[in-house]
Amino acid sequence: MQTSNATSLTSRHVAVIGAGAAGLVAARELWREGHQVVVFEKDSQIGGTWVYTPQVETDPLGLESTRHIVHTSLYKSLRTNLPRESMGFMDYPFVTRAGEGSDPRRFPGHAEVLKYLQDFAREFGIEEMVRFECEVVSVEMVDNEKLKVKCKRMRPDGGGGDDLLDEVFDAVVVCNGHFTQPRIAEIPGINLWPGKQIHSHNYRTPELFKDKVVILIGSSASAIDLSLEIGGIAKEVHIASRSVANDTYEKRAECDNIWLHSMIKSAHKDGSVAFRDGNTIVADIILHCTGYKYYFPFLKTNGIVTVDDNRVGPLYKHVFPPIFAPRLSFVGLPYRSLPFPIFEIQSKWISGVLSDRIVLPSQEDMMEDINTFYSTLEDSGVPKRHTHSMGDTMIDYNAWVASLCQCPCFEEWRVQMFYETAKRLNANPKTFRDEWEDNNLVLQACEDFSKYI
Repeated sequence: MQTSNATSLTSRHVAVIGAGAAGLVAARELWREGHQVVVFEKDSQIGGTWVYTPQVETDPLGLESTRHIVHTSLYKSLRTNLPRESMGFMDYPFVTRAGEGSDPRRFPGHAEVLKYLQDFAREFGIEEMVRFECEVVSVEMVDNEKLKVKCKRMRPDGGGGDDLLDEVFDAVVVCNGHFTQPRIAEIPGINLWPGKQIHSHNYRTPELFKDKVVILIGSSASAIDLSLEIGGIAKEVHIASRSVANDTYEKRAECDNIWLHSMIKSAHKDGSVAFRDGNTIVADIILHCTGYKYYFPFLKTNGIVTVDDNRVGPLYKHVFPPIFAPRLSFVGLPYRSLPFPIFEIQSKWISGVLSDRIVLPSQEDMMEDINTFYSTLEDSGVPKRHTHSMGDTMIDYNAWVASLCQCPCFEEWRVQMFYETAKRLNANPKTFRDEWEDNNLVLQACEDFSKYI
């Protein structure tokens, strides 16, 4: 990988799919690099998953292919699990801004994040690039050099039917998010079990769980949040986690009606659910906090780019499929990371490659790198479904991409704040958002922010 010696930058006609956080920062970086940008957004406003709605899907598990899909997975009480200082884009700090309804908390509610994204879009004129109520239904290669995007657009007069429009682009950047298609736990006997099942994608408020015996499957930050919220009104909450030992059975310190178990062994037609720890519970509801599938129904690549056990591949460094690079790219696949800053650095990379300022390796070299990466994961015992999980690799990844782009990498305070927050979440999941001891890092952040405010 190297920087090009080209004296002038190439401007390309680029489509961005999605106007959530990833799509907004991708549009900004592409525009900054001199590209002509069109953002396709199926909703009537920007924000993506950060646009809350009380509406849920008709299928509470989100499995029926014919269901009306609700994009967001936000629940009403959601607060960020990262402090605002580390969460925001690097050159547009997520600070408290004056205005009606602002939320000054360090870990604000979802409405404050949406407001931040709206301010960001307004600051950089991104809404002018967005085609609202335009759902992309097909992306396919044409003439080996271009990509044809077909979108379905609602008629402005509200008349029946939708307009289908085709447009050819030099490149497409996929930023459609990955919190819409639920992953469901596989439980032997579940088809005979008589209780109710729901995926957290369709959770908004806890009233459904009042006085019920609830089994919650999962151990993510949202699973912890929901167990505590539901525990406030449920009779019992039993958390099933595959990340604990098979003999695990313990009462949670945060609430006297919440228990932690190992994973479910089987479900039965009498309403009982057996755990691997040997306990059996008669439950009313199973809540799947089991994550999401990457989903790109619009991509037509003849099976070249696939999603296999939640591995999107083959992708060079989570971004470029070698055969289609740089014409097709992805922003925002990694998780267990600092999402907005990762979106930003990936977008800078893509923008520089498309302008010929940054040169990608050959297809062969990219595939060799991908195969080496996959072999390393396998040798380390990392399941395929965790291919895009970053964790401790986030720092090296960011530094590597930043060096290509010749831009700053994550500040040390931002990285330390990320890890300090993770420690507090594990130690005190009920209070970590409101009790902290990293004020020294906050001061360092504020010093950095003074360059941009």
